[in-house]
Amino acid sequence: MGQTMFASQGVFILFSFLPTIFNLILAVFAIYFVVKIVKFTNEKIKLDREKNEKLSEIIKVLTEDKKD
Repeated sequence: MGQTMFASQGVFILFSFLPTIFNLILAVFAIYFVVKIVKFTNEKIKLDREKNEKLSEIIKVLTEDKKD
């Protein structure tokens, strides 16, 4: 028959899996963080392009006003 598992053995088994669980959680967090950074960067690039286009339009209007 099987051997009886004592509480101290269960704690030892739990502690033996803690580094693996910690590494898994850390890897998932790192992937999540990278995805969020990429999304933020893409949004920022889009907004910066729009701002640059608006600034270009303002500069064109101001230079036309100075010529007149």
